[in-house]
Amino acid sequence: MKETFADRLKQAMDRRGLKQVDLIRFASEQDVKLGKSHMSQYVSGKTVPRAELLHFLAETLQVDEDWLSGKEQEEKAPEYGAEISAEQNLQETEKTGGTKMREFKKSSKLNNVLYDVRGPVADEAMRMEESGTQVLKLNIGNPAPFGFRTPDEVIYDMRRQLVDCEGYSEAKGLFSARKAIMQYAQLKGLPNVSMDSIYTGNGVSELINLCMSALLDDGDEILIPAPDYPLWTACATLAGGKVVHYICDEQADWYPDIDDIRKKVTDRTKAIVIINPNNPTGALYPREILQQIVDIAREHQLMIFSDEIYDRLVMDGEKHISIASMAPDLFCVTFSGLSKSHMIAGFRVGWMILSGNKEMAKDYIEGLNMLSNMRLCSNVPAQSIVQTALGGHQSVNDYIVPGGRIYEQREYIYKALCDIPGISVVKPKAAFYIFPKLDVKKFNIKDDEKFALDLLKQKKILITQGSGFNWGQPDHFRIVYLPRIEVLKDAVGKIGDFLSYYRQ
Repeated sequence: MKETFADRLKQAMDRRGLKQVDLIRFASEQDVKLGKSHMSQYVSGKTVPRAELLHFLAETLQVDEDWLSGKEQEEKAPEYGAEISAEQNLQETEKTGGTKMREFKKSSKLNNVLYDVRGPVADEAMRMEESGTQVLKLNIGNPAPFGFRTPDEVIYDMRRQLVDCEGYSEAKGLFSARKAIMQYAQLKGLPNVSMDSIYTGNGVSELINLCMSALLDDGDEILIPAPDYPLWTACATLAGGKVVHYICDEQADWYPDIDDIRKKVTDRTKAIVIINPNNPTGALYPREILQQIVDIAREHQLMIFSDEIYDRLVMDGEKHISIASMAPDLFCVTFSGLSKSHMIAGFRVGWMILSGNKEMAKDYIEGLNMLSNMRLCSNVPAQSIVQTALGGHQSVNDYIVPGGRIYEQREYIYKALCDIPGISVVKPKAAFYIFPKLDVKKFNIKDDEKFALDLLKQKKILITQGSGFNWGQPDHFRIVYLPRIEVLKDAVGKIGDFLSYYRQ
């Protein structure tokens, strides 16, 4: 069997007596960006490192870089041809009609692109399900499996309009959808918004990818929060950008650390991303925090990307403020959609709104238009219900007040987690996620992916570890609290029991 990069990496680590956590620590000391998720992917054989990380690993492990990468093996392959058995050669040539089988590998652009919300732990959960094991999935904010229903009016209107949605729409979307989104933007106070400012998308995810591809050249820097929603980091990395994570402070209700943002701006920084309300923490940013971010963006002429997909899932009488409403002189892109507020994640209804000073982004907007045109348009039947969904009674409001499902489930999960020895947690104010902290000394946790995997295998509960959200320490995990209280009660009981004996 051909030796893989993962095989050589593990050999080198064993020779030096080093673990993954040791390499991550050495990287941090040398200001090399190497996260736990990266190392896990390398060791499991799911990906290989880029050149600079390969150099760091070879140097730290004191091995030849060509050997570690497999280049040396490839160059010597003809000399070792005799080592392949005649039977193996026959099997290989029979498959391909007498020629050696060509191997197609994924693009090297994906080497440092990670999305652990659906990563190795989720893959293991899928394997368990395929073998007949029932798994409680608390890893993805997908309302439908937990009994949240789309408003009847939305379903009715889509059915009535289906025959009119068989062709492409304009690239940016249907007039009716964009008009409703524009009016929604006006209610939120976004400045300088016209019909041309609105783009519909197959969920916000597609539009994030489009925006990063249109903006970033190799080496351009973009500020993204830690913890983040990992798609932001993945899309920026795939576009060639250098992601610089600024810290959100757990001791301050998970608000962005303004001093950390300020010291991480360089002359290569193009933009700052905020996720408000926040996934994974459930934080809601107050006006004073938003103002300080605007001040930094104004000082350095940064573009602002604001992910506001949960802006209609705010509790405790709080009010969501769109940062773009506070920055008429800056160029802002605001993202939202219906996936969460209308419990229709599978419909993939998202949008983005360009606002503020568009003069400074004329060329960038040309790029957005080009990429938008290339995908022809977003899902037309889904666009057809935007006007209905944004107008009239908002059924989500019934969920987020006392007595409503999301509110009461938030209340239960917060109190129940606080009662588990070794767990502390900040109460979320929005969305339907909670991001508890583990006492890593008590549980001796050094690898949070291993923690998530062990919990899955022993208690059949799937959560996402903190490193899946680009959080640098192995001390957090995210729970989606969409299941009903009786299901959450059973899950928290199992987590508490697991932690009563678990030690790494």
